[in-house]
Amino acid sequence: QELLVESGGGLVQAGGSLRLSCAASERTFSIIAMGWFRRAPGKEREFVAAVIWSGSNTYYADSVKGRFTVSKDNAKNTVYLQMNSLKPEDTAVYYCAVQTYDRRNYDRVWPYDIWGQGTQVTVSL
Repeated sequence: QELLVESGGGLVQAGGSLRLSCAASERTFSIIAMGWFRRAPGKEREFVAAVIWSGSNTYYADSVKGRFTVSKDNAKNTVYLQMNSLKPEDTAVYYCAVQTYDRRNYDRVWPYDIWGQGTQVTVSL
């Protein structure tokens, strides 16, 4: 059973919007932070955004600042990624991830312990 269930990916035209969701199906682990990463074809997985679970601090990659917004609903154990003004270069598989220990480095892959299965986002011209 997947611990993180993602949804909301799809095909959208450039300039459009999508909203991704990621829900923790079983809250058997601590959540320090939840992050979004993406992997485009032929590229490494890269950081997109992160939110601190017990507070409201958020972090963004420079490439998405002003266009993407990360938010959370603690009661639902869910994190969201609102993506506006999408560009073809945003095309990738998007993954959510949980950091279960406070390792900081929210923009790095290694501190995150649990990963979702990924959801495809395709932005056409």
